[in-house]
Amino acid sequence: MRRYIVWSFILPLLSSAAFGQATGWDSAIAAAQRAYSQGQYSEAESQFVQAEKAAETLPPMDPRLGMTLNNLAELYVREARYKEAEPLFQHALEIWEHNGGTEPADEATTLNNLAAVYAYQGRYSKAEPLYRRCVALREQRMGPQHPEVALTLNNLGALYWEMGRIEEVEPLYRRALAIKETTLGPNDLSLAPSLNNLAALYIRQGKYAEAESLYQRSLSIRQATLRPDHPDLANSLNNLAALYGREGRFADAEPMYRRAISIAEKSLGPSHPEVATGLTNLAELYCSDKKYSEAEPLYRRALSIREKALGPDHPDVAQSLDNLAGLLLLISRQVNVELLYLRALEIRKKVFGPDSSPVVLSLNNLGVAYAKEEKFAESERTLNAALAILAKQSKQNPATLATLYSNLSNLYQHCGNSKKSQKMAEKARMVRDQKSSS
Repeated sequence: MRRYIVWSFILPLLSSAAFGQATGWDSAIAAAQRAYSQGQYSEAESQFVQAEKAAETLPPMDPRLGMTLNNLAELYVREARYKEAEPLFQHALEIWEHNGGTEPADEATTLNNLAAVYAYQGRYSKAEPLYRRCVALREQRMGPQHPEVALTLNNLGALYWEMGRIEEVEPLYRRALAIKETTLGPNDLSLAPSLNNLAALYIRQGKYAEAESLYQRSLSIRQATLRPDHPDLANSLNNLAALYGREGRFADAEPMYRRAISIAEKSLGPSHPEVATGLTNLAELYCSDKKYSEAEPLYRRALSIREKALGPDHPDVAQSLDNLAGLLLLISRQVNVELLYLRALEIRKKVFGPDSSPVVLSLNNLGVAYAKEEKFAESERTLNAALAILAKQSKQNPATLATLYSNLSNLYQHCGNSKKSQKMAEKARMVRDQKSSS
């Protein structure tokens, strides 16, 4: 199990300011964008649909239709309606490309947004080239220090985080934050996602004090700018609470999680993935505080939400399966726990590839579950399969390698093979010593 630190892709709306005199379309699009900025998504959708109808009376491939489609699709993304958003972004992109690059800023925005849709769906191989194309287009037309370049760098870093390419993340996050601070100032609202993402990276590196400072700064910016029930405020509360939970500050973390869940349910609906994230985080907090009976229903609800909102093969569904299985093992509820881990394993093989780091983690979880259920042969085979994948990787994660050796040592100890157990324990110790000295 893990605490899920929220990162976010950033999807901007396109501006209607360039289209001159007010029309029926102009009035509808302005009302839609005003409602969207206030978090009134139902009203925004109604106005965007009206604007789309008005734009369809204009000449084919009119830029106003492209803008409307992009912004309506962005609203759908906010509501986790990814399948509805994708064709709208694709149509908008066709309009920009048809117009021969006359609207490069709008084309780049739609590229960014379509890439984010693919990323949210776990379709990372389709997202990366679009983000890279967007960065190149924005650097070429706007210059390397433009805030829109920073936005896409932030999103590309978030994508690499999800793909497990952690060493490529920090330079992107740092460059994005530096651009925004230089061009927009230290308190601009657009800094908040970059601060959150860099803080999440610091947590992974064990730099908790630096992470807390960034999370607090992000929360302060949003509290000063947004209304108290805005969904982005829930994001910041989730992140800071997650950090407090890691530090054992349960009394500080719990009310922040509950407030974040309440905001997300009110503003996004009870079946939104961000609600599942909040539920997962609160459940993890309860596990850390040994309140297991309170954690289980939260994990189950989060799994249900993610399956319905994201589809059965999304990486976040795999994470929810891991969380529930880990809890059931912890409280000795051995109800075919390996089936949960096996399903998570198949999802990760499909999304990341059979020799990827996420698959190694799934195999480790499954191996531990087999051992606890006294299926020792299956446990040994599974843990060794994880080691075999690690051996193929050019850059191994030492913490993962040490964990696998330790789990094999424990397995052999249970089986009465002290010689093999000592050998694996020594390998684990050597890996940890090498890591601490490097």
